[in-house]
Amino acid sequence: MDVNFMDLKKNNEENLDNNELSIELSEEMAEGVYSNLAIITHSNSEFVLDFIRIMPGIPKAKVKSRIILTPEHAKRLLGALQDNVNRFEAQSGPIKTNEPTMPLNFGPTGEA
Repeated sequence: MDVNFMDLKKNNEENLDNNELSIELSEEMAEGVYSNLAIITHSNSEFVLDFIRIMPGIPKAKVKSRIILTPEHAKRLLGALQDNVNRFEAQSGPIKTNEPTMPLNFGPTGEA
């Protein structure tokens, strides 16, 4: 995704004039963090989303990002994610999901 940070800054300044929220996205944050496993837990006051990257042949994985949400925000996120998945599938076709049949270590390791 191409992001022009000067345009974002200009648009955010214009948004302030219109009484809108200004959101800053640093270049480092724009790179994102890859995750292929998410673990979600909750208490009576918050939802915790841990995003993890597991790699083949490596039996240990680290949490790469943790997001803590109120129950209200978790429900809003659920709705927003469902809306985006629906729009994606309308444009690109159904997303195929399969129950994982491999253990988390991705199976046997190869030699090079």
